[in-house]
Amino acid sequence: MKIIILGAGQAGSTLAENLVSEDNDIVLIDNDPARLDKLKDKHDLQVIRGEFASPRTLRDAGANDADLLVAVTSSDEVNMIACQIAYTLFNVPTKIARIRNADYVRERERLFNNDVLPIDHIIAPEILVKEDILRLIHYPGALQITQFANELVSIVNVKAYYGGPLVGYPISALRDHLPHIEARIVAIFRQDKAIVPQGSTIIEAGDEVFFICATQHIRAVMGELQRLDKPHKCIMIVGGGSIGSSLARDLEDQYRVKIIERNPKLAEKLAEKLSNTLVLTGDASDEELLFEEHIENIDLFLAVTSDDEANIMSALLAKRLGAKKVIILVQRSAYLHLIQGGTIDIAISPQQATISALASYVRKGDILQVSSLKLGVAGAVEIIAHGDESSSKVVGRQIREIKLPQGAIVGAVVRGEEVIIAHKSTVIQENDRVIIFVNDKKQIDEIEKLFQLGVFFL
Repeated sequence: MKIIILGAGQAGSTLAENLVSEDNDIVLIDNDPARLDKLKDKHDLQVIRGEFASPRTLRDAGANDADLLVAVTSSDEVNMIACQIAYTLFNVPTKIARIRNADYVRERERLFNNDVLPIDHIIAPEILVKEDILRLIHYPGALQITQFANELVSIVNVKAYYGGPLVGYPISALRDHLPHIEARIVAIFRQDKAIVPQGSTIIEAGDEVFFICATQHIRAVMGELQRLDKPHKCIMIVGGGSIGSSLARDLEDQYRVKIIERNPKLAEKLAEKLSNTLVLTGDASDEELLFEEHIENIDLFLAVTSDDEANIMSALLAKRLGAKKVIILVQRSAYLHLIQGGTIDIAISPQQATISALASYVRKGDILQVSSLKLGVAGAVEIIAHGDESSSKVVGRQIREIKLPQGAIVGAVVRGEEVIIAHKSTVIQENDRVIIFVNDKKQIDEIEKLFQLGVFFL
């Protein structure tokens, strides 16, 4: 497949790195020669320095016979124009654009179609981040929740603590503790080292555990690994931009919400739009302001400005002054592993969310979703099974008979609306949606090939 990627920032370069090893013809366009030289030295791909939406640049990149164009520059407008030109002049079949501006996203049904702006898929990082945060608020104590199959199934990441009934016991005891609930532990990270779980594996306090279950059973399974946190009541949001204001709007009818915005004009607009949120003008790293607003009573402190350093510093201060939990937004990947799991409870990366969404759209074959887990260390894939026993390596076979990559685990099978937590004897049927955990995202390529139909089986 020939893929043109516009923008060699983190999202574009990571996507190129992931796709170049899959026999794709990748062309990466950017106007920064240093970025391009660095990527060209590391990977077998073509790079072009030029203007992103220039017809000449796209022609030089081979847009005439491209299968896919991915526009992830820093400008929404450039991304949209590039997709328009790719469609009008070169008839590129599939166009994907990253769109950050909430005004465009709100009008996406009317804007993004072949009669107006011919973009087949838009990726809105702010919406992805907001949805991640809302899930974490709904399930206090979870570190990450990733949903599959129209939200029927979830992979949940939690830390095991003393007091959880399963802590100190083998994984096999989970079925005894929850006899009427199907769930499976698909991975354990102990001191950042991956452990492939067996029934005899003992859950230890401090383990980072990934489990899969029907979404409706998340709380019951979490309760086996830790004492469940009380539901949040008081939430403080730092940053009144698109993410902060949208979160406040979604939360204000169920929680006591305060939002701190340093820009007086924006704070005034927020106060007009939000009916049940207390809007404060000020600096969230102002200790006196946090004391005045009783930071010690805040259950959840959310720092979601566009400034990484401001988010980190205000969250550290809030935690020191008594906020029970802090979640922050981090743009720079270098910061993620430094801060996650320390004083700061959870760091969310818009770039990781973008890369996961891109990976889902650009995969050929029957992959429905690719998700990044544990800040990109691990992953999960939802893939549909096609064919029959003569044409497929998976259909009609028990899971124990399928040659999965080492460490990959089939967690669940969704058959229609039925969620089946996978066991070794589970038989894959045609049109099943199969959710597979991988402790190395490079294994997704092998899984994709495993599910492809082949005439050599006939």
